[in-house]
Amino acid sequence: MQHSPRFLQIVDDARKRVRETTVDDIKAKLDRGEKFLLVDVREESEFAKDHLPGAIHLGKGVIERDIETRVPDLNAPMVLYCGGGYRSALAADNLQKMGYTNVLSMDGGVRGWRERGYPFTKG
Repeated sequence: MQHSPRFLQIVDDARKRVRETTVDDIKAKLDRGEKFLLVDVREESEFAKDHLPGAIHLGKGVIERDIETRVPDLNAPMVLYCGGGYRSALAADNLQKMGYTNVLSMDGGVRGWRERGYPFTKG
């Protein structure tokens, strides 16, 4: 997908403030059984098709509205992901502005996960 220059500009700005992680790092954390909240910020229809094992859905359009109810602990470890790492960076930036201190954005997103042949949960 070709993203518009202005969209890429705000993503690049957000990436200056958020911590990013890789698809391989997240797969390794899951394999080790590390405890963290895996949050899919894609659209509901994308999540319904398939998502990473153990992920919950809080779409980018509602995450700021709903996060405090779902995750009241501001220090809870969270990894956000989307299709490629753009929307998750924007969402992570906003969660940090809301006081969440342990948020990562997974660079590469679902596309990177799929390219490596890692497992998905269907539906």
